[in-house]
Amino acid sequence: MSRKYLVGLLVAVLMAGGSTAATAQPAAGGAPPGLQASLDQVVADGVPGVILLDRHGDQVRHATAGVGDLRTGDPIRATDRFRIGSNTKSFISTVILQFEAEHRLRLTDTVEHWLPGVVPNGSAITIRELLNHTSGVPEYADVAFVLQNRYRTLRPADLVRHAIAQPPLFPPGTGWSYSNTNYILAGMIIAKVDHLPEQNAPVWEIYRRIIVPLGLTHTSFPVTNPGIAGPHPQGYAIDPPDDWHLPGTTDLTRFSPSWAWAAGAIISTADELARFHRALFTGQLLPPAQQHELLDTVPEGEGDNTGYGLGVLHAHTPCGDAWGHEGDFPGYQSVSLTSPDGSRQVVLFANRESDTNTEQIQQDETNALITAFCGHPYPAAEADLRLTAA
Repeated sequence: MSRKYLVGLLVAVLMAGGSTAATAQPAAGGAPPGLQASLDQVVADGVPGVILLDRHGDQVRHATAGVGDLRTGDPIRATDRFRIGSNTKSFISTVILQFEAEHRLRLTDTVEHWLPGVVPNGSAITIRELLNHTSGVPEYADVAFVLQNRYRTLRPADLVRHAIAQPPLFPPGTGWSYSNTNYILAGMIIAKVDHLPEQNAPVWEIYRRIIVPLGLTHTSFPVTNPGIAGPHPQGYAIDPPDDWHLPGTTDLTRFSPSWAWAAGAIISTADELARFHRALFTGQLLPPAQQHELLDTVPEGEGDNTGYGLGVLHAHTPCGDAWGHEGDFPGYQSVSLTSPDGSRQVVLFANRESDTNTEQIQQDETNALITAFCGHPYPAAEADLRLTAA
């Protein structure tokens, strides 16, 4: 529910050890050496099931481990649909940047210009600052609020109201803090530009600009339906903190997507999330000027070796740069990385609430990501996956 997944991975990868000796390239026609074992270890750590896609050139492989349903023991499937959480932000920023290319808005437009009276000090906050999380607008999606509204339909205004009951985090443009509220406001701006009903406007734009053109037939953007259409694993919270007031293992599969909306409600598959990110990062969805804006990163906090663009993350891996995002939704976690030329990709899905992950899970998920993206395991000293400003 909070943005912890890749932050945890960054710590875990520096601590990871016990890797096998590297080989030059993944085995032809098969998974990289050690990949299946790394996924099996993630399941042994306590994740019910995990899906991993890796691309090297034109070769795409899939690997899975564990189950999609703890009750029935049914295995998780590579084609299963997942809640991709904050990977949704890359879709939203793409729409906003396409609007800019069409001269329908400017990234320098203020929140007050499009949403008068909605946010305190909105005249000092730009759309760019929403998209790169330098707005100072506080977070609405604390655990208690999200769990309390599991079965309710919330409006975007409800989410913003909950956020701005808190003081601003910092003056706009003077700091960085990941806040889902920024993308709720971005979704509301899409609706204002379109003159369409608020909750449905981002859905309409993402379908016509991304989902349909890219043929993402198993990708959807639910607004109120708490279920997942099509084959999917169950999503779980396992050993949650006491203040969550949940049993030791809770099935969170049915959950109103309205609490996440433009910040994280999209459902997709590993193949289709990879297809979207490959198209995005190889310049197929944006003109050059907007592509430059997309990839213009800011540091994620003073002294941090991390960076964030407009709805996208930049990562250094042992085998080169990567772009992507991560996603949390109650019961589900995901991470997607794509090389700048689109030749290498990895997508990892897991059906355990990331806030309940152990350090060991974080380490072993990172090992799987590095093994898949780079084609072979790396020694701990080299496996330095970190987000950084480009």
